Amino acid sequence: MAAMLNQWKACLDKQLREKNKFTDALAFVEAKTKVDRLYIFLGFVALMSTYLMIGCCANFVCNLIGFLYPAYISIKAIESHNKDDDTLWLTYWVVYSAFSLTEFFGDVLLFWIPLYWFLKCVFLIWCMVPGAHNGSQMIYHRAIKPVFLRHQSKVDMALNKAAEKVGEVIDGGK
Repeated sequence: MAAMLNQWKACLDKQLREKNKFTDALAFVEAKTKVDRLYIFLGFVALMSTYLMIGCCANFVCNLIGFLYPAYISIKAIESHNKDDDTLWLTYWVVYSAFSLTEFFGDVLLFWIPLYWFLKCVFLIWCMVPGAHNGSQMIYHRAIKPVFLRHQSKVDMALNKAAEKVGEVIDGGK
């Protein structure tokens, strides 16, 4: 267990030392406080976790985390020439949409789950984490895709009929 924890810590430390705007900010805080950036990051995560558990407007913070970063990265993916990142982020948005619909209809029950906003935030972060253990990829391929493929033809027929009816109404109004 200790070896796995040390491996996780080393991997996180490596990520926190890569060159980008976030790590530049961590380096600045590290230089000013003389506290290692790994501990600064872990302290921030602990603070945010506590806030999501007991803080005011935790739902706003959770939804901001689940929307803002993925929206930014999705725009970057659209503007890139690589189409693999487009598929990755489209998959995230499909899972996010399915989760949001489930959340909307299950709101009465979800309200009673202790630490709901913290758990939702952990779930959304899991869905956007890059790599083999990406939650949105797992959920899409194991749950959403099989249901979609089973009902795709029926949904397509219903949508085509609806489009025809809308077209008739629009043409009839002229």
